[in-house]
Order: sequence, then structure tokens, then C-alpha cells
Amino acid sequence: MRENDSLIRMKFRAHFGLIASAVCLLSAGLVVSAASAQKSARKPTDPRGVGAFRAKVEKILSAPDVIRGYWGLLVEDGDSGEVLYSSNADKYFVPASNAKLFTAALILATLGTDRTFRTTIETKATLDSDGVLHGDLALIGRGDPNLSNRIFPFTIKTERDGPPEKILVEMADAGVARGVKKIEGDVIGDDSYFEGGAYPSGWSIDDMLWNYGAPVSALEINDGTLFIDLAPGSDAGSPATCVVTPWAAMYQVRNLVTTSAKGVPQKLTVMREPGSRVITISGTIPIGAASRSLGVAIEWPAEYAAALLKNLLEARGVTITGTARARHTGDPDATYAEVRPVAALGASSQAPAAGNAPNSTVLAEHVSPSLSDALRVMVKTSQNLHAEMMFRDAAVEATGDATEDGALQFEQTFRASAGIQENDVVMTDGSGLSRRDLVSPESEVMILRWAATQPWGEQLRSALPVAGVDGTLMDRMLKTPAAGNVQAKSGSLTHVNSLAGYATTVRGEHLVFSFIGNNHDLKDTQVTNVLDALTVAMVQELGTRQPPTRK
Repeated sequence: MRENDSLIRMKFRAHFGLIASAVCLLSAGLVVSAASAQKSARKPTDPRGVGAFRAKVEKILSAPDVIRGYWGLLVEDGDSGEVLYSSNADKYFVPASNAKLFTAALILATLGTDRTFRTTIETKATLDSDGVLHGDLALIGRGDPNLSNRIFPFTIKTERDGPPEKILVEMADAGVARGVKKIEGDVIGDDSYFEGGAYPSGWSIDDMLWNYGAPVSALEINDGTLFIDLAPGSDAGSPATCVVTPWAAMYQVRNLVTTSAKGVPQKLTVMREPGSRVITISGTIPIGAASRSLGVAIEWPAEYAAALLKNLLEARGVTITGTARARHTGDPDATYAEVRPVAALGASSQAPAAGNAPNSTVLAEHVSPSLSDALRVMVKTSQNLHAEMMFRDAAVEATGDATEDGALQFEQTFRASAGIQENDVVMTDGSGLSRRDLVSPESEVMILRWAATQPWGEQLRSALPVAGVDGTLMDRMLKTPAAGNVQAKSGSLTHVNSLAGYATTVRGEHLVFSFIGNNHDLKDTQVTNVLDALTVAMVQELGTRQPPTRK
């Protein structure tokens, strides 16, 4: 009120005119300032939520033990490409199974979503009217990763229908239906569609025993895996029961597991020396415990496929005078050494290996589901063997080169076509099981952004696990804003964990992100909680904040 009284008095004093003008300007300025302050109060100080997200990241990564690890993070706006958060984004990290992002993009770009894989039983010998085959019978693999009883299409998780060797049973039945009663020769498992490289560089000897480290071959039955199911006996001290599937007579399985008292911690050990066909299982399983299933890698996949087929044919009354054996690239009678000459390597995408062997008769064949179905299994379940097989399939299709080195060179060329520099990524396999793989969060976001612009981009996105819904993220981020809103590939090795993909925020904005942790010593649940907390914070905090409506 005093200020207003002074202004009134000033109006009647002409010699104070200049002062009155100054005061009026000041008063007007105060009005403008007040309006600006009111407007500022309505405008968020953190319009994209970056500050709030950064604060949560710092809190999560500064926790004890977590802070000792090495973390790389990159989050970009999925529409504009604007970098919203970056930390060590251009540094090298071991990616684990996040490497499958590059492999999946390569597979889709090269083979397309409709590609199928064909496996045949063929012979160059004569089948006479009495049902006698005067020569060898060959089971020829062409890189189909799903010679199993897996149900398609894949939905929430892997489901199976019948025995693991179901497809080979059907092929054996088809061969018998063609009139085969006697084979005067060998039963051959032919995997010469791929050349060498059963164990990519950087795989650990510890991986060789387990199904996730199954050797790479063009002919794999049941994901290259023997399932060993153990259950406790009825009394303490009694032997545990042991069931092995599929047929396992090629191996000697020694079950030394005993039943322990109820409540005693379960302890199991599996041993197999490299090159040995003796699998020894020891330890204890308590009374009342649920059965335990162990997935052990089949170390000789083509030999195993031949032996299994021979067993199935004999069970159907076929007499076989020869033995079961494998045929690899380099063997004198290797099928694809004949149809893939060295001079053809590097030629345009003519893949002569996809046809039949010269002068052969097809007695049975199996055609796989489409590649889009196979890719969903590979990415959703993070299936290493499938990734390696389709990685090699793509290279053979594009270049005719069946070697591991050829596939790696082709992968490098592919990355360059996607705009990723040669030294941005170091890859020595297609699955990410190699400890020699190196990527940056930046390169992962680049491949994800590039893939989203391709005609098959939606197929890749839909193949990624969905948080709280399916695949490797089925049980993660449940009942959080990230559930159903994050499609991402997870990765895990000792001291390595990663998560990268696409996300939609609670404000409806699209993000592309990569989070990688290396050199930590956190337990699985601990590091999963870290990555999930980062992801949930990203979905909660990032995105344009609308100012409140003025009342």
C-alpha cells in the first residue's frame, strides 16, 4: 500500500516526472517478473527426466560390490536418435549373449524370414525290388537347428511333443516305407555342409560338457543334447534313478548318485574328459526332492546322428551289414566337397550345397519351419548352438564359404554395411559364448537402430524376450512399469551381464538402450537386480514431462 500511495503523490508533482517514469518502469518490470516466475513454476526443470534417471543410475551403481564392476550404459531416443544418457558407451565390453543381436540381424538380412532348412536321407546305391540297398545310406544335414521335438510356433517357453528324436523317427519310418529292408553298407551322418570350427575361438573347456557349449555341426539332433534326468530313490543310501534321452548307447553313463536324507542339500557332479564317451555322475539327491534334469552336450554330433538312425532302422526290422560313421568335409566321399568346389567360394549367393548330392536318390526328407520361427527360439531362449548354426548358414548362403573363418569375415562385411566400423566390434563366434568377443554399448545401439529401419525389423523386435512375459526375461521385472514395455536381449557369462533392446516409457516415448556390466563378482540374482533396476528407472523417469494444466 505504501508503494501505491507514493505513486499517487508523484502524479501531482511535475518536477518528479522522471522519477515517476522510472518507478513505473520498475513496477512494470515487477509484473513481468511475476508472470515469468509463474510460467517457470509450471515448466519442469528436468523436461526429459534425464536428471532423475541419472540420479537413480548413480545410486544403483554406487552400491557396495556393484561399484567395483565396470559398467557401460547408453540410452537414446528411439525416434530422434538424441542421446539421453551415456556412460562408457564407446568402451569395449565382453557382451555375452548380447552378441546374438548382431547375429540375428545378419541372419534376417541374409536368409530372410521365409527360409527353411532341409535334411534328407539319401543314397547313391541301388535299391532293388527285394528291398536290398547295395551300398551306404546317408543322413545329410544342412544346418537345421531344430531337428528335435520342439513345438512351433514358439510362444512363452519351449514346449516339446513326444520323444526328443521325433523327427529322425519320422524319417526312419519314411525310409522303411520306401521299401528299405536291408542295407549292405554303412549308415552315415554327413555334416560336410559346414567345414570345421566345432568350437569357436574363445570358448572355454568348461563349456564343452554342457548343452550351452555343444559343438557346432551341420547335423544336430535334439540341440546336440542328452537329457539326464535324476530322481531320488525311496530310501536314504539307495541309488538315484537315472533316465537318459534320446537314445544314448553311444555313450556309457555311469550313475554313482545316491539318495540322501530329506532336507540334506543336493550336490551333483558331472564329469566327462574331452574326447571320452564315458559320462560319470556322482553326488547326492535328497529324499522327496524334485527330479533334476541335466543337459549334457553330444560331443560327436554327426557320429551320434548316424548311430541313432542305425538303431532306429534296426528297431524297424532293417538289417544293416555295415557300421554307423560320420562324413565330414575333407573326407574322400564328403558330399559337399563334390558340390561346393573351391573355385565357387565367394561367388554370388548361389548355394549349391543346398541341393542333393550328385547322382543320389532321396528316400526321406524333413523341411523345417520358417526361419522366423527358428529365430524366435534362438533369441527368446538364447540358444547358443542355434545361433552358431544359422550364423554359418547365412555365410554359406551368401558366399559359398563353409568355413568358420569365412563366416567371421562375412559377419564383419555385414557390420560395415550397417554402418558399424571394423574396430567397433570384435567377434569370434555367433553366440557370444566366446570370451574374446568385444562390443560397446554404442555399437549395440547402432545395430538395433539400423535393424529397426529394415523391412524385417519388426521380426527382430518380436523375437526379443519381453520383460515379465517370455523367454529369458519371463521372470524379470514382473509387476513393474517395465513389464510388457521392454523387448531386450539378455546376456550372461561369469563376471559378465548385459541387456540391450527397445523400450517404451510410461510416457509413451520410444527408447533404444544398452546396459553392460563386466568385471563384477556379483551373484546372478544381484547382477540381475542391478540391470533390472536400471531398466525400470529408464522406463519410469525418461520421457517428456508435460507441464501441469493451469486452473
